[in-house]
Amino acid sequence: MNNEAATITILSILWGLCAGVLTWYIATAARQITYVTLADGRKQERKLPLLFRMFLPLTPNVTPLLRTPGLIPLKEKTGRTLVSAGFEGLLSTDEFLALRLILPLVLGSLWIIFIATIISATKNSFLMKMSTLLYLIGPTWYFIYPALWLKQALGSRHRSMQKSLPFVLDLLTLSVEAGMDFMTALQRNVERRVLDPLGEELIRVIREIQIGKTRREALRDMSFRVNLPDLRSVINALVQADELGVSIGSILRIQSDQIRQRRFERAEALANQAPVKMLGPLLFFIFPAVLLILLGPIMARLMDQLY
Repeated sequence: MNNEAATITILSILWGLCAGVLTWYIATAARQITYVTLADGRKQERKLPLLFRMFLPLTPNVTPLLRTPGLIPLKEKTGRTLVSAGFEGLLSTDEFLALRLILPLVLGSLWIIFIATIISATKNSFLMKMSTLLYLIGPTWYFIYPALWLKQALGSRHRSMQKSLPFVLDLLTLSVEAGMDFMTALQRNVERRVLDPLGEELIRVIREIQIGKTRREALRDMSFRVNLPDLRSVINALVQADELGVSIGSILRIQSDQIRQRRFERAEALANQAPVKMLGPLLFFIFPAVLLILLGPIMARLMDQLY
């Protein structure tokens, strides 16, 4: 009996230590701040999800499995998306793909154990019938979660650029038409604006030109790196104007007007979609409300008569 009590005590202490170490590790990962280094050497904060920060130290154990020729197209696409989303130098392609394997393996296994424990404890027939689906929900979610997060991060960065691009073009247009050189106007614009995703990319363009790239090459690299249609159209127009000797000021003014028009059209399209998107929630809530209003007094009278 004393041996059993000692064993239970030791196991309890070990479980407590494990829980304490795990809590400390999660708290450390939650406090961790991640940065990217901009072209001018400044550090800019980039937030990674807590799950990513927790499991990033495990990625070197999985990356050797990803060195197969069949994954090269996926790696190229993922790497370009990571760069466009602003995580270049912070999260590599191999690390991201490794996380897509580690999360479902570790957290998906914990999810399966959790569901199995609930089913065995409750003995619920419905849960037993749905056990296969319940088991698959966790691993599937943890597999697609990194891709969803990356898509959301890329969309947020692109929206920020679309919002600030017309104002940047307006300032460049005024500066160029006032007689300032394009590169000088670009540098003044970057220095006096609040740093945002578009400003980060423009800083990189300026630094690349300063170390020897031509303006066309730096702008084309930015277009490929960002992968934003509005910005691509502006850069193509600037490159063509540079090649043909057309006034850059007039090109900038035309592009600014076109981008504002496209932004207005996008806003108009979203406004037209709003009634359709509201229809589902409206139908979902309107019928319970109507039934409550119509049947509420009747049910109240029945309850009074019965009790």
